[in-house]
Amino acid sequence: MATIDGRFLHPGRAAGPVLVLDAPLSFWGGTDLSGRIIDRHHPQHGECVAGTILAMRSGRGSSSSSSVLAEQIRQGTAPAGLVLAEPDPIIVVAVVVAQELYGRSVPVVLVPPSRFASLRSGLPARIGGVQQGGQP
Repeated sequence: MATIDGRFLHPGRAAGPVLVLDAPLSFWGGTDLSGRIIDRHHPQHGECVAGTILAMRSGRGSSSSSSVLAEQIRQGTAPAGLVLAEPDPIIVVAVVVAQELYGRSVPVVLVPPSRFASLRSGLPARIGGVQQGGQP
């Protein structure tokens, strides 16, 4: 199992199969509340992000993505963890809100482009890091 470390935009630990997206994704209009990609123009249309280590260069668009991702986190249909190659404040807002409102957390890690390029869909991986409160 590969360990994915980088700069944590939101701390935590997660494990699951990697799902590398070929294009940015907006959670609002791009996924449904079950975690399925419903954007018909997205290369991974029909895939499910729930429980994955979701790797995408960045999110795409709407600030409403925060509310959809936060609701997926609440329902347990969100990615187990997120790996980004570019910082995305909309995604970070979603996980911070979910932590505050629902007590559920999803780690978000920023990796260099070279590390991002080495990720492969389907391989098991874990995100390391510290838990909320600084516990390793």
